[in-house]
Amino acid sequence: MADPSSYRPRPGEIPDSPGVYRFRDEHRRVIYVGKAKSLRQRLANYFQDLANLHPRTRTMVTTAASVEWTVVSTEVEALQLEYSWIKEFDPRFNVKYRDDKSYPYLAVTMNEEFPRVQVMRGHKKKGVRYFGPYGHAWAIRDTVDLLLRVFPVRTCSAGVFKNAARTGRPCLLGYIGKCSAPCVERISPEDHRELAEEFCDFMAGRTGTYLRRLERQMADAAEEMEYERAARLRDDIGALKKAMEKSAVVLADATDADLIAVAEDELEAAVQIFHVRGGRVRGQRGWVTDKVEEITTGALVEHALQQLYGEETGDAVPKEVLVPALPDPVEPVQQWLTERRGSGVSLRIPQRGDKKALMATVERNAQQALVLHKTKRASDLTTRSRALEEIAEALDLDSAPLRIECYDISHLQGDDVVASMVVFEDGLARKSEYRRFQIKGFAGQDDVRSMHEVITRRFRRYLAEKERTGEWADGQDADTAGPGVGDVASDGRPPADGRVVPDDGEALVDGPALKDDDGRPKRFAYPPQLVVVDGGQPQVAAAQRALDELGIDDIAVCGLAKRLEEVWLPGDDDPVVLPRTSEGLYLLQRVRDEAHRFAITYQRVKRAKRFRSSPLDDVPGLGETRKQALIKHFGSVKKLRAATIDQICEVPGIGRKTAETVAVALARVTPAAPAVNTATGEIMEDEDGAPETTTDAPGEPVTAGTPDERRGQER
Repeated sequence: MADPSSYRPRPGEIPDSPGVYRFRDEHRRVIYVGKAKSLRQRLANYFQDLANLHPRTRTMVTTAASVEWTVVSTEVEALQLEYSWIKEFDPRFNVKYRDDKSYPYLAVTMNEEFPRVQVMRGHKKKGVRYFGPYGHAWAIRDTVDLLLRVFPVRTCSAGVFKNAARTGRPCLLGYIGKCSAPCVERISPEDHRELAEEFCDFMAGRTGTYLRRLERQMADAAEEMEYERAARLRDDIGALKKAMEKSAVVLADATDADLIAVAEDELEAAVQIFHVRGGRVRGQRGWVTDKVEEITTGALVEHALQQLYGEETGDAVPKEVLVPALPDPVEPVQQWLTERRGSGVSLRIPQRGDKKALMATVERNAQQALVLHKTKRASDLTTRSRALEEIAEALDLDSAPLRIECYDISHLQGDDVVASMVVFEDGLARKSEYRRFQIKGFAGQDDVRSMHEVITRRFRRYLAEKERTGEWADGQDADTAGPGVGDVASDGRPPADGRVVPDDGEALVDGPALKDDDGRPKRFAYPPQLVVVDGGQPQVAAAQRALDELGIDDIAVCGLAKRLEEVWLPGDDDPVVLPRTSEGLYLLQRVRDEAHRFAITYQRVKRAKRFRSSPLDDVPGLGETRKQALIKHFGSVKKLRAATIDQICEVPGIGRKTAETVAVALARVTPAAPAVNTATGEIMEDEDGAPETTTDAPGEPVTAGTPDERRGQER
């Protein structure tokens, strides 16, 4: 714990102008970002008597080891820079809203030749029109099903679209009139795009135009005695009205507005947002945050506005934003919103009428969201604190392990051996810092050696970063540990100067530079207080031996064995048995299970990639298009291998030199032995009667089996 006076800037150093400041901890990691109209006055508040500070602010300044600032011209620039840095550095003491669920959007892919209507989650993509978010995906599908009668826009995936175009037959929606079937050219690309634009206009709230147009067409059809057409138009109008009824009118003046409400207590705050377009609620979403700093309701609203509109431009920012409290000062925030929209934005508190009543509804939703969030065990601060304290007491640690890293090894009968590293901070998963490894130091199945290799590689990275930033302890030498297992140069030799050479890309690591000195979360640069391994005594001993060889003695190690959920410590013959109802055991189990999930997911990805490999992958200069052309022309790799160079030259795009290269490459590859289904003894054959084989390397067959058998063999 640092004394703030040890890094307090000298009098007169801090400028009296707008700017953004950053507090860093002893590892040079940014832990807090703030903005100020006057940097001098704002920073002076942090360096007063600790007894006068709010407990959360006191924790932040004693955790920090330095402070720095950047001067800007205006408060709007300070707001923009603060948002950018919070997003970039992810400081632990800043308010960070997290979605209480992943909300689905109705998306129209206007960036494609034939726009597609679909449900999307996650980050927004450029060129895609989004509507929502919605509370449930089924609500989107119900709405789309009604609207496809009037706007038969494509909804199929790229694979279905290509297959329909190849066969000349549309899918079922094309036959029943809910798709205009651009796949079989029933509609031109221009007309289909216009149809998608009309769909987007209707979803954006411009509904009256289409209803009046359909009503006129229905009346005209009735006058001309085209009663079947008039009946279809009548049904279309009914479908549109039914879709509109799903979102009731809440503001009679057809306002476009976002309403933001906040519910808070001493520890946490919940934010609810209603998106109103054309007077109707078109979407709803919510966020929850831990109040890790002393903060007012106005400041919570400001952070919510940053997160809500930080990546938005144009009409995505409404003309009116209604909030329960205004940021202080409000002018920079309002100017920032105006710049993002490109026209005026009103930021205000509703005082009366329909908007006041709707704000009360949003506030009730926020209160319910906060109550629901507090009932969730994993997000309960009290529960997490108790779990960390129980772990510290059971393992005889000096303090609660605020950062826990867990490692697991995964393989399938010794093939595709990989490892995972997951990170939990303050009892919650920090997925941005998860890492994965492929075992390189040896071949085959050996969980103990694999664990030793992974721990060595991970903490050599940590030591390399300490050396680079000058954080070595007195008398500590960077080269005493020697090259880490798996950290070898491209020619197979360890680096002569003790440097850490990057892996081949599967391990998600950086090279010697890692990251620059601006405080970004560096890979492997932040040490844990506790290392957990999935396993018993042997794995724990291997992890501790790796740390001892690197000269690291300030990181605790333990293992969690699956069979009896026993906690093993290095050098102990008997395990530590935590009570079955212990919150500490629950947390260790969550960490271990997450490491296992992450490891086995990566192992399956590698295995699937190997199964899809082809001898043509190793032919230099042969791209995916020409590989597909060769397979399509000959039908299989077996027939291609038997073809002459002249026959290979007959394939469009394949010259003689390339044909010779393909023939030589295939001649070097020995056909693999037949793949056998171990459940039935059946030899798996391809269309030509040749055994179906999958190889990891030339001449190295992989025996097939049922999916259940393979899952049972996975570790």
